[in-house]
Amino acid sequence: MFRRMLHTGAPLRAVRKPQFNVKAMLARLPDYVGSVQAREPVDGEQLISRLQELPERQKEVAQIDGEVRVVQSRRKVLEAEMAAGMHRAAGAELKMLKQKYQALATRAKALREEIRATCEDLPNLLDQSTPHSEPEIVEWLNPLPEYRADARCEHHDVMVRKKLVDFQAAAEVTGSSWYYLINEGAMLEHALVSYATRKARQWGFSLCMPPSIARSEVIAACGFRPRDQNDEQQIYAIEGSNLGLTATAEIPLAGLGLNRTLDLASPRALCGVSRSYRAEAGARGRDTKGLYRVHEFTKVELFYWAKPADSAALLEKLRAFQTELISELGLSAKVLNMPANDLGAPAFKKYDIEVWMRGRGSFGEVSSASNCTDFQSRRLSTRFVNDAGDLDYPHTLNGTAMAVPRVIVAIVENFYDPETDRIRIPDPLQPYMDGMQYI
Repeated sequence: MFRRMLHTGAPLRAVRKPQFNVKAMLARLPDYVGSVQAREPVDGEQLISRLQELPERQKEVAQIDGEVRVVQSRRKVLEAEMAAGMHRAAGAELKMLKQKYQALATRAKALREEIRATCEDLPNLLDQSTPHSEPEIVEWLNPLPEYRADARCEHHDVMVRKKLVDFQAAAEVTGSSWYYLINEGAMLEHALVSYATRKARQWGFSLCMPPSIARSEVIAACGFRPRDQNDEQQIYAIEGSNLGLTATAEIPLAGLGLNRTLDLASPRALCGVSRSYRAEAGARGRDTKGLYRVHEFTKVELFYWAKPADSAALLEKLRAFQTELISELGLSAKVLNMPANDLGAPAFKKYDIEVWMRGRGSFGEVSSASNCTDFQSRRLSTRFVNDAGDLDYPHTLNGTAMAVPRVIVAIVENFYDPETDRIRIPDPLQPYMDGMQYI
């Protein structure tokens, strides 16, 4: 039944072709070229070449439109004369004009599709504060006097020994990079999700439990591609359908605005809880051991639709939420303004938070927050009525409230005491773990 339902839905296309303001994009052509160059995509040179051809393509469309108007004007004159009995020999010329019109219309349609495809493939523009190639530290959270690795605190060994996780059983049942969280390990996930969602509601976000499967065109419209720059699979596609498993609740949350006009008298704020799926093809080395890089995990995601004038301030609000959460957990971290070559196509500006992980002996990313401006809303045909009474595209923003496995890694590796063989539970989580202070 499940396969039949998926197959039945496959032929439907939910996403309309996006409409682009080509004139406005051409006015900022150097900025788009700079954005492509700074992001360093594999197909960057080809995309820049297509982008630089846009003015000529647009000029050709305008010329064809002019020719079409001349043809149509002449046809109307001839048809009127024939109707009045003034031009009985106009049939041959009308036939020729009809053929010319069809040829011009076909060429114009092809050019417009080429222009639209180029616009759709372009990444977002970049905020002026975005670094070029190296992240910029903008804030430290709970800084330590020194950062010293301790292999005794490596989360994989600690959690396996304390029966908080079972990687072996998951490998036999599913494969590598899957896991069973068990006993207090499962309680810790529940506590982290409960803590994050309660805080999100206190900050004005409405709770949402979205689907973890979306149509491929919705996934693509959000800026997620089936394969990465190295042509390695990143999205799990469901065979025999046009559906895929979502890598983050950002995708179905953005999809809530699909083909809709929203009331944005105030920003709409959602907090989504979902399982997230990532193929993580190409991942190698120590990242594949333990919980740091896995194929399936629980994630709490924050999402905004907002008027364009409000989005910059809301990105800072997302960052403030994330820094408060990480600080309250007692984790030492750095907040980074991420460089252009680390930004996905939708992001105009992005912050990451990297937490110190003592067992790994390095900082690891636990959250990100991005302002995508109108990249997603334009591709999903999400609109709002602006102050002038016109339909416009809202800005979308997303931020991680809780990526459960990464934060578990950080908690275990920072709060495990090798002398007592106990893991201290951060104070905010204890109410969700039956008052337990240690594992």
